[in-house]
Amino acid sequence: MIDVDSFEPFYRNAMNLKIVLAQTDSLVGNASANFNRIFEIVTQVHNSLAFDLIVFPELCITGYPPEDLLFRRDFISESNNVIFELANIAPEIGIVVGFSEFDGEKLYNSAAVLSQGSVCAIYRKQKLPNYGVFDEQRYFTAGGEPCVFEFKGQFIGLNICEDVWNFDVVQKTKEAGADILLTLNASPFHSGKAQQRESLIGSHAKATNLPIIYVNCVGGQDELIFDGASFVANAEGEIVFRAAEFEEQISVVEFENGQPIQTICAPIYTPICSDYKALVCGIRDYVRKNGFKGAILGLSGGIDSALVLALAVDALGAENVEAVSLPSKYTLEMSSGDAKTQAEIMGVNYHSISIEPAVKAFTQMLAEIFAGTPNDTTEENIQARCRGVVLMAMSNKQGKLLLTTGNKSEMSVGYATLYGDMCGGFAPLKDVPKLLVYDLARYRNSLSPVIPERVLTRPPSAELAPNQCDSDSLPPYEILDPILARYIEQNQTADEIIAAGFMIEDVTRVIRLVDGSEYKRRQSATGIRISERAFGRDRRYPITSGYHGV
Repeated sequence: MIDVDSFEPFYRNAMNLKIVLAQTDSLVGNASANFNRIFEIVTQVHNSLAFDLIVFPELCITGYPPEDLLFRRDFISESNNVIFELANIAPEIGIVVGFSEFDGEKLYNSAAVLSQGSVCAIYRKQKLPNYGVFDEQRYFTAGGEPCVFEFKGQFIGLNICEDVWNFDVVQKTKEAGADILLTLNASPFHSGKAQQRESLIGSHAKATNLPIIYVNCVGGQDELIFDGASFVANAEGEIVFRAAEFEEQISVVEFENGQPIQTICAPIYTPICSDYKALVCGIRDYVRKNGFKGAILGLSGGIDSALVLALAVDALGAENVEAVSLPSKYTLEMSSGDAKTQAEIMGVNYHSISIEPAVKAFTQMLAEIFAGTPNDTTEENIQARCRGVVLMAMSNKQGKLLLTTGNKSEMSVGYATLYGDMCGGFAPLKDVPKLLVYDLARYRNSLSPVIPERVLTRPPSAELAPNQCDSDSLPPYEILDPILARYIEQNQTADEIIAAGFMIEDVTRVIRLVDGSEYKRRQSATGIRISERAFGRDRRYPITSGYHGV
């Protein structure tokens, strides 16, 4: 339930128009639940405040992105029918909502304006993004006309998300007679996205002399995170209001003589803080929306699992998180000690279960088949897979989500064991490079010290063999991560990376590892996207391929 008492700072009494920005979290695929949520908000706010118009995010009826649910006629019919039900909630106010509109032949990403008990305007999104994480041209037909509606003496234009990133659409809406522009958005987070939005939309507002109201959704949806951070730019391009990041928030902004009045602006977080909050949001909503009873993870005493434990506790509460140490004969005593220490600090339920009996059993079972062959990564992987079996068994028995703890650097080069440490249902660090793992861990410790200092300072190791370190198999992360960023996120060639100052041996080795590990990544758990190019929706390479980067 949203606390209406918190609305008071966001508005004043005297104005021409009061517009409510409803920064909300929809459940993809459940139009009925989303209708009920909108009904609850409209009713609650209507009973508590005086306002004229309330604006919800893009596709708030279906949730975003609904993906191939949009091919189901029953789902589309429900979404269309909800619009007419909403029109009768509070006929004396205006409601603007995003929905999937089917006109009998084509499907549109649309916004409906509801007033006086009827649908008084519909806008169809003109720019359908089909890059990165977006597939809108797979489902929708593009609209071709601007939409401006008159409401209590103001002429208000509508855009939907990608539209407002294109100056020509904003300009045409202005030319169609808009005094104010409303834009409904489902704009996913990546590091630095909030600043990028405000800079671009602010410049459009200034260039057109048109105030812009930007309402964004919030919450986690599989790998995507929506960060909210809704805002209002005045006709000079100045930000006069900003909602909080990563929180549902209902805000009222006053317009006087067609211009928004300066009010409270929530702060924009630092990049490291935003990244951390995005990861917390992703874990919380994946567990909550999928009905898990909590989360479980293997706690090794290393930096990756230490960070995942901190994120999980911050997302779900200590009472809903379980940590399991799974030592083998190669596990150092300090690793087990550090794992136990962090579990105690964070107050989670903690277990230590030796995998040695299982490893011995598998070794004996395979002894005849393996006879005459030297030990290699096969024996190391058996250890990791024994851990996976234990963790998955606990996950199944308790109804808790198993969080994998691998990071983006490891997934890039295949430094992970299929059906071993890759076991699990959700990968919080899948888009977090190793160096950023350390930065996030230090950030979390700056809030309160929960990760033992030794975990932050000792060399990382899988501890699957005597005296093993990651650097035995990989270049140092200070070299590896920048190469990966250039090859994966920036699409640079080997020659370009070498020209940037990296050793040819390192570049060649890393690119070969990346190219040869697609089959592993395709089988990995869904993970949270925080960069501009994550594995999954953003980067879709064939497994069977004759292409080689070197």
